Amino acid sequence: MTDEPKPFDLETALLDPASAFGTPEALLARSDIDDDTKIELLRRWEYDARELEVEEEESMQAHDDDLLARIHQALRGLGVRLDLESGPPTKQSGISSSALRKD
Repeated sequence: MTDEPKPFDLETALLDPASAFGTPEALLARSDIDDDTKIELLRRWEYDARELEVEEEESMQAHDDDLLARIHQALRGLGVRLDLESGPPTKQSGISSSALRKD
């Protein structure tokens, strides 16, 4: 018996990568997802994590401090060079598609 990854619906995963995969590392470990799709999922996950940070900052609740770092590490592991300096001037920031460059 092999440990096959649980099937997922791409449309649902694009809306909420965290619920589809649990951790950035679990997403990276999937061999049934191509790198471009992983990058898009991680980009969306990064935006969601920033949204949560803003919500938690405004309500003074604790949050997962290292989630963004883990998402960025996963993107770098896929050969993406992150340009985090030229993000939009909002609390959410986020990584624009143009800031993701394959090395």
